[in-house]
Amino acid sequence: MIPALRAGERPSSLTLDFLAELRLRGFEGDIAHSHAERTVFATDNSIYQVAPQAILFPRHDTDVVRIAKLANEPRFNALTFTPRGGGTGTNGQSLTDGISVDLSRHMNAILEVNAEEGWARVQAGVVKDQLNAAVAPHGLFFAPELSPSNRATIGGMIATDASGQGSVLYGKTRDHVMALRAVFMDGTEWHSRPLTALELLTAKSRNDRVGQVLRVLDRIREEDGELIAERFPKLNRCVTGYDLAHLCDCEGRLDLSAVICGAEGTLAFVTEAKVRLTPVPRFTALLNIRYATFDAALRDAGNLMKLQAASSETIDATVLGLARQDAIWLKVRDYFPDDPQGPAEGVNIVEFVASERAQLEEQLARVEAALAQGGAGRRGYTVAQDAGAAAAIWSMRKKSVGLLGNMQGDKRPMPFVEDTVVPPENLADYIREFRAALDRRGLVYGMFGHVDAGCLHVRPALDMKDPEQERLVREISDEVFELTRKYKGVLWGEHGKGFRSEYVPEFFGPLYPRMQEIKVAFDPHNQLNPGKIASPPGQTLTRIDGVPTRGQHDRLIPIGVRSANEDSLHCNGNAACFNFDPDDAMCPSWKATRDRRHSPKGRASLMREWLRLLARQGMDPDAKRSSRWREWPHRALNTWRGRRGQADFSREVKEAMDGCLACKSCVGQCPIKVDVPAFRSRFLETYYGRYLRPAKDLLVARLESLLPIAARAPRLSNGLTHNPLSRAVARWLGLVDLPELGTVEAAQAAQRLGVAVATPQLLRALPDTERARSVVIVQDAFTTHYDSRVVMDWIELLQVLGFRPWLAPFLPNGKPQHVLGMLDSFRTTAKRNARMLRDLERAGVDLVGVDPSMTLAYRAEYVQALGKDAVPQVALPQEWLAQRLDRIPKREGTGRTWKLLPHCTERTNAPAATASWVAVARHLGIEFEIVPSGCCGMAGLYGHERANRQSSESIYRLSWAPALAAAGSDTVMATGYSCRSQAHRLDGAHLSHPLQVLLHELERKKDPG
Repeated sequence: MIPALRAGERPSSLTLDFLAELRLRGFEGDIAHSHAERTVFATDNSIYQVAPQAILFPRHDTDVVRIAKLANEPRFNALTFTPRGGGTGTNGQSLTDGISVDLSRHMNAILEVNAEEGWARVQAGVVKDQLNAAVAPHGLFFAPELSPSNRATIGGMIATDASGQGSVLYGKTRDHVMALRAVFMDGTEWHSRPLTALELLTAKSRNDRVGQVLRVLDRIREEDGELIAERFPKLNRCVTGYDLAHLCDCEGRLDLSAVICGAEGTLAFVTEAKVRLTPVPRFTALLNIRYATFDAALRDAGNLMKLQAASSETIDATVLGLARQDAIWLKVRDYFPDDPQGPAEGVNIVEFVASERAQLEEQLARVEAALAQGGAGRRGYTVAQDAGAAAAIWSMRKKSVGLLGNMQGDKRPMPFVEDTVVPPENLADYIREFRAALDRRGLVYGMFGHVDAGCLHVRPALDMKDPEQERLVREISDEVFELTRKYKGVLWGEHGKGFRSEYVPEFFGPLYPRMQEIKVAFDPHNQLNPGKIASPPGQTLTRIDGVPTRGQHDRLIPIGVRSANEDSLHCNGNAACFNFDPDDAMCPSWKATRDRRHSPKGRASLMREWLRLLARQGMDPDAKRSSRWREWPHRALNTWRGRRGQADFSREVKEAMDGCLACKSCVGQCPIKVDVPAFRSRFLETYYGRYLRPAKDLLVARLESLLPIAARAPRLSNGLTHNPLSRAVARWLGLVDLPELGTVEAAQAAQRLGVAVATPQLLRALPDTERARSVVIVQDAFTTHYDSRVVMDWIELLQVLGFRPWLAPFLPNGKPQHVLGMLDSFRTTAKRNARMLRDLERAGVDLVGVDPSMTLAYRAEYVQALGKDAVPQVALPQEWLAQRLDRIPKREGTGRTWKLLPHCTERTNAPAATASWVAVARHLGIEFEIVPSGCCGMAGLYGHERANRQSSESIYRLSWAPALAAAGSDTVMATGYSCRSQAHRLDGAHLSHPLQVLLHELERKKDPG
């Protein structure tokens, strides 16, 4: 039996004293220091793993001042603090073994937008795409671009002076910061903005931390101007931190913001920013140029920029190949066709913008004329002017980091030399030497990036669990640092220094002591993110091989266990699951809670730590358990001990897993394909080898088998289960607001429509012509027994379209058992059901399901449990219809548009099938519009569990409720049974299934009266 898992080191007594005193001083935010919470904050998007002592989540500026003032007291000067935003850094910028201060959970409000003057005032935790969505109606946007724009915070962008695609045209974050509100480590608040000579003179006379800082900076500016000009490279991307080269604005006014931007939280807490907004270009076009070699793409970039391009991005063959395996390829493949010579080895994506259509057309004509003259290595190009196509192409480019992370095998692309910058004219020669260094070591790698700015992202594939390969991080970093010096560039052109700060003294040479002075002026006790960018005299900077890595933790897990848990262990921390957009399906539990434990990244981190702790205690999570009845007394005792407060990390992991809706959006949208429902089920199977299962789990696991019995007398069954006593018992078990059985049993209704239950013998006996127009409808327990009208309408629709429907015998699908972690029971159920359906399939008739979640289980959970060869192919209704449009007469349009809210599993795991609804409907003369939406919050029985009721409703209110309010429920459809049930339960809306709408519209055309 799995023992209680003891947590690692507890926070120090000094840390606990600080937390207790902070609360006494009125701190209103959240305080966290459990093992689980510290584990989740131990990683970012880098190779490192450093757990903080505790995490603080301030609620407002006053809370940040309280932290700083208390930290400034002598008894707490030994404590260190690191600000944290979206946690997307690639070099450990926000990792700390001190106290992490998360400014994203609560401080994420857009405070003011002044469209006339073109600025916005935001809190540090506002996400870039969140801000852009808010100002888009004004025709404005926050211009600095970066790949993780849907989860990167403005505070984090300021900390690293972030920039990305388009920086040659728009500049970096600092170029758009008008003012900052900063809190110094003595609690002083400073509204940082450009200061006139008189304002500077007054501020320098202050007898506090602000005055001291300004006196130091003003002196350095006056005394070291020549040295600053010599040591700060004149590059578009030069993330140096402590940016003395831009200390004064174009009017000569000293601006402290220039020093704070790029300082990675080592100088002050930034709580608020006033940022400049830029008009959105009215017209854009993307040229997608293909090349025979990647070197040709790099060397051609300079020629393209001479054609007045706004930006130029490049992607190599490795990234393109991985994109072909991702859902995004469906949207962009027409713009990257294969040439007769084969796939391109490199691509340049060149953007042109204009304020008028005629101006853009003139630009394109000039560019295409230039391209027609030919160029070394060019194969061909496409032009994308459609906004949707351009957005999809940029989305593919943004996903490059994640796509590389999905490279198969133990060797995965690692970020540590992936944001070097050299002058663009040196880029091709520099990359040639860079590639030679990697090729010499036999490494696989991918390259992509901002060729116009001389910045390419390069990630060598390493197995960081192998100590020999881990040592290559030092070896390659040293060599690449020297290469950047040779080509007059920098090692850290875009993603900050973080744990690479050891190269700072050599890079800045005689200017480094001035940077130390700045650090001491701001932070005399070296409490803010110490060891990064600059340290006080006598104190060292961190070294890249002096920090614990994720690989060092993972190598403690036995190889066999690692192999069985790749769906969690390969999470690289890219944090795509922190997507802020409520109308994106990715991880609804994260959106509802803003708790990083309740995200795919968080749950993967906890799973990895859980496996490590098991290994430390010599336990195998896959070991066979003894008889459930023999173990029952032990489980009962452990359950009692747990309720009495016995420490066990497994229960912390269980709390995070309980919030998962098993919607599988992570599998469909995470570039690494982190599969939370899969490893959650394995965890629960092991967890309940130690603890008793709640009675409701046993009931839910048997529900599919019980429903056919209850459906024989539905009114009686509803009476027995929906009286006050039964509801009270269900609530005591943990279930609330359960639906009533439908009063029509599907099989009986099907018989009245002349539809028989299929058997292999009946199907094989059909004439070939009859078999060709036959289709077997695979029932699922919930649509069949709670919403059988959908099954009936599906049958009628097939008949109207000239097909002959059959009904598969009902057998449990088993997905509820899988969700609950009853994997042995699930395999038994799945094997029986798959055998029956395979027999029908072998008779030569297609199988088509109804509910997306249950149907897609055959492609995922069934394949994982039984193997691909043992699983039948079950199509979604629209997939099957879309493949037969040539056999269905085309209809005239009705002029009416229906809004479709797909099930989130369908939307994210079968995106091509989701799009097929539009094609099928249009063929039948009906317009379907797929509405951007997140999760409905029901997810099977999740929303019926008492513990989840509040979060279920919160998730629904994020996206579905506004979508229904905007469209009106009489024109909205939903594919999922649970989705329709949730809309009815919370809004009283009766949503149709798209199959029902197709049938209704066809019958209305046939009989307009």
